[in-house]
Amino acid sequence: MLRKMREDVRAVFDRDPAARHWLEVVTTSPGLHAIWIHRFSHFLWNLGGNWLARLIAQTARFLTGIEIHPGAKIGRRFFIDHGMGVVIGETAEIGDDCTLYHGVTLGGTTWNPGKRHPTLKDRVVVGAGAKVLGPIEVGEGARIGSNAVVTRPVPPNATAMGIPARNILKGKTDPEFEVERRRRDMHEKAGFDLYALGDDMPDPIARSIYAILDQLHKVDQKMQVMGGYLQDVNPKYREEELPELDEKALMGGLGLDSSSDGAE
Repeated sequence: MLRKMREDVRAVFDRDPAARHWLEVVTTSPGLHAIWIHRFSHFLWNLGGNWLARLIAQTARFLTGIEIHPGAKIGRRFFIDHGMGVVIGETAEIGDDCTLYHGVTLGGTTWNPGKRHPTLKDRVVVGAGAKVLGPIEVGEGARIGSNAVVTRPVPPNATAMGIPARNILKGKTDPEFEVERRRRDMHEKAGFDLYALGDDMPDPIARSIYAILDQLHKVDQKMQVMGGYLQDVNPKYREEELPELDEKALMGGLGLDSSSDGAE
C-alpha cells in the first residue's frame, strides 16, 4: 500500500509542472486525495461493505469535487489533474499510468445492470470536459481531446476529438494511419506542429496546409524516381541533401510570428 502511495505521489511530479514539494502535493492535491480514499473504499466494496464504501466515496466527493464509485477498478500511477467535476462510474476500469483532467465523465448509457461504463487501457489521457460513455474500450496510449463525446471504441495510440468523437490521428491498425504519420513528419520538417487539427476541424488554414503537405509528398516521390533514372544514366550522379527550411522566413512569409505559441 505504501509503495502504491509513493507511486501516486511520483505520478503527480511527473505530470504536473506546478508540483514543487512532496508535502505540498500530499496536503493540497485533490486528485491524489480522491485516489487514496477510493483505494480504501474499493477495498471495503470488495469485502461486501457496500454501504460504508459508498459513504466514504460520498465524503471524498464532498471534500475533493471528484466522484469515484467504489466499484470502479483503477490501476497504478493514476493521475487526476485539477479534478473538479470528474465522475467515474461503478463498472469503469482504468489501466496503469492514465491521466484525467477536470470535468471528465466515464459514464454509462443504460440503466441495465452489468458492464455499462468504459474501459481505459494503459497510458490513456482524457482531456478536460470529455465524456466517455458506455461499455467501450479506449486502447492503450490513446488520447481523448477536450470536450469530446466518445461513444465508440478508440483504437490504441489514436486521438479522438469532436462531438460525436472521431479518430483524428489514427491508430496503427487504421488504413489512414500512414497518411497521418506522413503529415506529422512533414510538420516536423517545416518547423511547426498542427497536432490535433484533423480533417474535420473547420479551419481553412489547416486544410490549405494539409493540401500543401500532400503536394510536397508527391513532389518528393517524383524527385526520388527521377534521381533513380539519373543514376542509371550517369553513375557519378549522387543525391544531394535538400536545404533545410528556414522557419523564420516561412512564418514571416505567412505573416506569423514564429516566436509566439498562440497561448496569450
